[in-house]
Amino acid sequence: MASTSRGASAQVICPEHPDTPLVEDYHAGDMICSLCGLVVGDRVIDVGSEWRTFSNEKSTKDNSRVGGPENSLFDGSDMSTMIATGPGSDGPRDQYGKPMYRNRGTMSSADRALHTAVREISQMADRLNVPKMLQDRANNLFKQVHEGKALKGRSSDAIVSACMYIACRQDQVPRTFKEICAVSKTSKKEIGRVFKLILRNLETNVDIIKTGDFMSRFCSQLALPTAVQKAATYIAKKAQDMDLVPGRSPVSVTAAAIYMASQASGDKKTSKEVSDVTGVAEATIRQSYKAMIPKAIDLFPEGFKFITPIECLPLN
Repeated sequence: MASTSRGASAQVICPEHPDTPLVEDYHAGDMICSLCGLVVGDRVIDVGSEWRTFSNEKSTKDNSRVGGPENSLFDGSDMSTMIATGPGSDGPRDQYGKPMYRNRGTMSSADRALHTAVREISQMADRLNVPKMLQDRANNLFKQVHEGKALKGRSSDAIVSACMYIACRQDQVPRTFKEICAVSKTSKKEIGRVFKLILRNLETNVDIIKTGDFMSRFCSQLALPTAVQKAATYIAKKAQDMDLVPGRSPVSVTAAAIYMASQASGDKKTSKEVSDVTGVAEATIRQSYKAMIPKAIDLFPEGFKFITPIECLPLN
């Protein structure tokens, strides 16, 4: 693409037509006389943007300049440069014989731990399918914990997992401990311990988990229609209001409600299918269901279309 320029004519002009504006050919890097076509300058540096931004792009990112974005988590906003090892040096090499970058000596141990945590949180976020905003919250939580040194000696994996769990709760997209455990390298018990320690040391809080927090996601994964989801939501809330499942976790009540609503509908799901999606043991689902079935007539919402009548529902 070419554009007319008079700014450079003070230094570079056409000897035959000194008053004629020049044309800059960005693709070839040439400066051309617009009247006779004489190339009066070459190797012109393009000072424009490195990227094109199209009008239909809705992103707020500015791609007009290349380079990594600043990261406020790291000292110096992560604006650092690493020099590669020379081909003739005796530095470390990978399995293919290529020289490896040596940044261990130039990066502090605190930043190194933070880099590792950010990478692990990013991998967990991808596997949990959570938004970038939630990932940033988990990163900031880890940095606060790391700088506070209140959990020094605790497993970094457990801290990362607990930060992700807290971030999910605070952003209203909660995940169960079992879901966090499935993408983590540590045990559920250790994540639970670190979770409580972080809440106490950072003086932060999370909302109480309710049955409705998981209902839409679980029903969607089970491919249940909206009517069954609404019925299961009503059943779970009603069961808790009537104190039919004392001591049971909201996730267990949610699983039992889904199982009951599906059994009464045309889209029946077994306790095994519900267990696989919710992460609640089949025995726990059946125990909660058994406690709820005697009052089933009071649990279903008005207007629910029964495919299987209440009296024909399984007893456990």
